[in-house]
Amino acid sequence: MRIRFTRHAREKMQLLARYGFHVTEDMVVETIRSPARVDLRGEQFLAIRPIDGKYALRVVYETRGSEIVVITLYPVRRDRYGV
Repeated sequence: MRIRFTRHAREKMQLLARYGFHVTEDMVVETIRSPARVDLRGEQFLAIRPIDGKYALRVVYETRGSEIVVITLYPVRRDRYGV
Protein backbone atom coordinates (compact mmCIF):
# COMPACT_ATOMS: atom_id res chain seq x y z
CA MET A 1 0.00 0.00 0.00
CA ARG A 2 1.11 3.54 -0.71
CA ILE A 3 1.81 5.68 2.35
CA ARG A 4 0.88 9.38 2.18
CA PHE A 5 1.77 12.00 4.80
CA THR A 6 -0.61 14.83 5.67
CA ARG A 7 0.77 18.34 5.84
CA HIS A 8 0.28 18.19 9.61
CA ALA A 9 2.40 15.03 9.87
CA ARG A 10 5.25 16.62 7.89
CA GLU A 11 5.09 19.78 10.00
CA LYS A 12 5.11 17.66 13.16
CA MET A 13 8.37 15.99 12.07
CA GLN A 14 9.94 19.45 11.63
CA LEU A 15 8.63 20.60 15.01
CA LEU A 16 9.95 17.51 16.78
CA ALA A 17 13.38 18.07 15.19
CA ARG A 18 13.53 21.48 16.85
CA TYR A 19 13.05 19.75 20.20
CA GLY A 20 15.72 17.12 19.56
CA PHE A 21 13.54 14.27 18.26
CA HIS A 22 14.73 13.61 14.73
CA VAL A 23 12.01 11.52 13.08
CA THR A 24 12.38 10.58 9.43
CA GLU A 25 9.76 9.36 6.97
CA ASP A 26 11.56 5.99 6.95
CA MET A 27 11.11 5.70 10.72
CA VAL A 28 7.38 6.40 10.34
CA VAL A 29 7.02 3.86 7.52
CA GLU A 30 8.92 1.26 9.56
CA THR A 31 6.63 1.92 12.54
CA ILE A 32 3.58 1.30 10.36
CA ARG A 33 5.00 -1.81 8.68
CA SER A 34 6.63 -3.42 11.73
CA PRO A 35 5.00 -2.05 14.90
CA ALA A 36 5.62 -3.38 18.38
CA ARG A 37 1.91 -2.82 19.02
CA VAL A 38 -1.13 -1.47 17.18
CA ASP A 39 -4.20 -0.04 18.89
CA LEU A 40 -7.46 0.90 17.23
CA ARG A 41 -9.40 4.10 18.00
CA GLY A 42 -12.48 4.38 15.81
CA GLU A 43 -11.19 4.12 12.26
CA GLN A 44 -7.66 5.20 13.18
CA PHE A 45 -4.75 2.90 13.87
CA LEU A 46 -2.13 3.83 16.47
CA ALA A 47 1.15 2.03 15.77
CA ILE A 48 4.03 2.20 18.23
CA ARG A 49 7.69 1.19 17.89
CA PRO A 50 10.73 1.86 20.10
CA ILE A 51 13.22 4.45 18.81
CA ASP A 52 15.73 4.28 21.67
CA GLY A 53 16.03 3.05 25.25
CA LYS A 54 13.68 5.66 26.66
CA TYR A 55 11.29 6.67 23.85
CA ALA A 56 9.02 5.10 21.26
CA LEU A 57 7.37 6.61 18.21
CA ARG A 58 3.57 6.55 18.01
CA VAL A 59 2.02 7.01 14.57
CA VAL A 60 -1.67 7.69 14.01
CA TYR A 61 -2.89 6.65 10.56
CA GLU A 62 -5.97 5.66 8.59
CA THR A 63 -6.50 3.31 5.67
CA ARG A 64 -8.30 5.09 2.84
CA GLY A 65 -8.93 2.94 -0.19
CA SER A 66 -5.59 1.63 -1.38
CA GLU A 67 -3.41 4.00 0.63
CA ILE A 68 -2.34 4.61 4.21
CA VAL A 69 -2.65 8.22 5.36
CA VAL A 70 -0.40 9.31 8.23
CA ILE A 71 -2.40 11.74 10.37
CA THR A 72 0.12 12.59 13.08
CA LEU A 73 3.02 11.19 15.07
CA TYR A 74 4.61 11.84 18.43
CA PRO A 75 7.24 10.43 20.77
CA VAL A 76 6.09 8.67 23.94
CA ARG A 77 7.88 7.15 26.89
CA ARG A 78 8.36 3.43 26.39
CA ASP A 79 7.52 2.55 29.97
CA ARG A 80 4.10 4.20 29.69
CA TYR A 81 3.10 1.96 26.77
CA GLY A 82 5.04 -1.16 27.75
CA VAL A 83 7.19 -1.41 24.63
